[in-house]
Amino acid sequence: MHKMRLIALAGIVAGLAAGCGGSDADHGNGNTVLAGTIGSASPTIKPARFASVKFGGGGYVPGLVFHPTSPDVLYARTDVGGAYRWDPATSSWISITDGFGPDEGGYHGSETLALDPNDDQRVYLGGGMYVSADGHARLYISTDRGNHWTHVELPFSAGGNSQGRAVGERLMVDPNDSTILFYATRTAGLWKSTDRGQTWNQVTSLSTAKMTKAQIEATYWSSPVGMEQVIFDTNTKGTGSATQTIYTAVAPDYAGVAGLNHALYKTTDGGASWTGIATPADVQGYIIPHMVRAKDGMMYVAFTKGIGPGANGPARLYKFDGTNWTLLKSYDDTQWSSFGIGGLSVYGTGAHTRIALGVTNTWGNWQGQPVVQLSDDGGATWREIAAMMPHVPANGSFSGWMDDVEIDPNNKDRILHVTGGGVVETRNASDATPTWTFPNEGIEEVATKALMAPPAGAKYTLLRSGLDVGTWVQTELTKRPTLGPNGFFNSAYSADMAWSNPAYIATIGAATWDTPDRLGAYSTDSGATWTAFATNHPDAKAQQDEAASIAVTKTGSAVWAPSSSVPAWTADNGNTWTYTNLPPLANAWVSRGYHVVADRKNPNKVYAYNSGGAWWQQWSETARFFTSTDGGHTFTESTTFPTSGTALNSFQATSVAVNPNVEGDIWLADGFNILHSTDSGANWTKLNVTQSIPDPDNAFQPKIYGATSIALGKAPAGAKYSASIYVVGVINGQWGLYRSDDGGVNWTRYNDDLHQYAGISNLAADQAVPGRVYFAGAARGVLFTY
Repeated sequence: MHKMRLIALAGIVAGLAAGCGGSDADHGNGNTVLAGTIGSASPTIKPARFASVKFGGGGYVPGLVFHPTSPDVLYARTDVGGAYRWDPATSSWISITDGFGPDEGGYHGSETLALDPNDDQRVYLGGGMYVSADGHARLYISTDRGNHWTHVELPFSAGGNSQGRAVGERLMVDPNDSTILFYATRTAGLWKSTDRGQTWNQVTSLSTAKMTKAQIEATYWSSPVGMEQVIFDTNTKGTGSATQTIYTAVAPDYAGVAGLNHALYKTTDGGASWTGIATPADVQGYIIPHMVRAKDGMMYVAFTKGIGPGANGPARLYKFDGTNWTLLKSYDDTQWSSFGIGGLSVYGTGAHTRIALGVTNTWGNWQGQPVVQLSDDGGATWREIAAMMPHVPANGSFSGWMDDVEIDPNNKDRILHVTGGGVVETRNASDATPTWTFPNEGIEEVATKALMAPPAGAKYTLLRSGLDVGTWVQTELTKRPTLGPNGFFNSAYSADMAWSNPAYIATIGAATWDTPDRLGAYSTDSGATWTAFATNHPDAKAQQDEAASIAVTKTGSAVWAPSSSVPAWTADNGNTWTYTNLPPLANAWVSRGYHVVADRKNPNKVYAYNSGGAWWQQWSETARFFTSTDGGHTFTESTTFPTSGTALNSFQATSVAVNPNVEGDIWLADGFNILHSTDSGANWTKLNVTQSIPDPDNAFQPKIYGATSIALGKAPAGAKYSASIYVVGVINGQWGLYRSDDGGVNWTRYNDDLHQYAGISNLAADQAVPGRVYFAGAARGVLFTY
């Protein structure tokens, strides 16, 4: 999985919160262009409605949280794609973070989620993508099950997409006094709030240590686990008196920094003082991914050597009665030592306690495989209830990341576990052969890197390329795609089709571990079958980064631009590749590459856009645009483009699109501005309609970029321009998805504040349906307007 690379997701493309800021008008890049006169909204534009282009799951769900008493109140948190609430009426999930703005992409990864046992409307979400020594996490608070949120800035960081992201839950509400919350942080020990999360103080009675940058970087993948969980040892709730007996767990990385000598601590005075609990000798140095309390007060504690996702073993499960430890399950011999214990859930009490155990880092679906182990006698005996059991769809399988398992507290036969691709569930766990389903309707957690809509009349609707999932051909918007070079790539970065023959599709991506030389592929039958390019672009294997693109000019012919490379062309389905004459890209210490785009009216014309790469190149480089008239073999530079008012920016924050109805009609978003050429790039006009939103803490980059993605699609009847233009950016001080039907004179916002998706990127517009545009949210899959 490449989720650790998602710091360049759509939320950042639209102005990722944490590290962006300010105007650099003082530095000559023109990225604080003042708005020109914006006309009134076009009467042809109606308020848009939004729906997901279905993929179904697609990403890692580190945690599931049931309300302890209210039936069917269930939440799922994802590592990069926000959070969801289960809707039992429709048997689907509802995204509860679609209102996150373009500057909140860095909080779209949920490190932990907590529910108030006394109020099933109140939800808390700990947001923050990556661990650091600076306090930049947020606590989001909802009083209506996630329909609306407020937030509080936290004085520590969070790691929703860092290693060990299934550990916890880290945030817990005191069931006896709901004003009290505890947060087990990764880098700063244990923290407490006594006002429903509004203010926080470190629990200094346990530790005052806060990890430094060097200490964080010394941990595995710079991902300290830190404090791991909080358990309130009580059977009561709503008494109004704070729970006095509390357990918390600490990982070896933070224990070493803080001078803590135990993996488990207990307080009997509400946190005023703490006592270390000696854990069994055979689990010293292990982490505690989950611990749970049964209603009779018995504690069940999982110990695992690795931190996950898919934590490796050895691993052991113990129960603890407050004095004695009893071993219930272990994975530590030669055959099983690589298996870890991830998920853990209990139901009932005493000798009849049901225990569900997620065995992680086990892959496939084979006889004897441990996936979900179930005990109905408190751990005395066990049976496997997932591997080799019936599952729907029949071609489904288990991913190896069973890092959370939950038994429905109101239905012991309903058990769910998470995977790297979504959620898996059984509702007949007591049967000899439980049936498992994949209830991922509504969960869309694909990090999309490119979208392309074909000409009208094609046998498919959309090409989508993303991290971890490759390229797929979407034939129906509301059904999971089945066509694509499935398994060809780990991640895919770009796809295009021949406009004169859309059955011919080419795509590029990163190789899988078992096919390291397969980096590009083509289809001649609208995606039904695929063939790997016989050879790759000469630099593709060494430059498998997402700042890449491919342009198809006609059947068998394409221009491939890997990241940080000179593009090359083929006229024989990739049997040979020849470098173009485009200039090499200077090292900018960031991912960069050429955007290559084919003209749809004249296949001999290909355009190449070098966006620069980073603001700090402004003293040594300018953004550049090139045009080819021989199918992408040789290019000529536009001499006017560098002086058109364009700015330097990253590949991910820039976009170029052609009008499929008019030769040489090009639109470009450079991160700050919209530019237009009607003569194949020879001359350019900057539209003075967008303006970035500055960040007072950063003089070089804005908080929210002015224009980041652009696409052209079918115009409505009577429109003044031959295509509808869609852009993501800021107009009249308001960020959003905008549409123009008159060539960019008038713009109307197409979304609203409830549909911001933590940033929007990667636009594609339908060529057959007026008003339909496809776009990617921040690891929120693909959406469309209807």
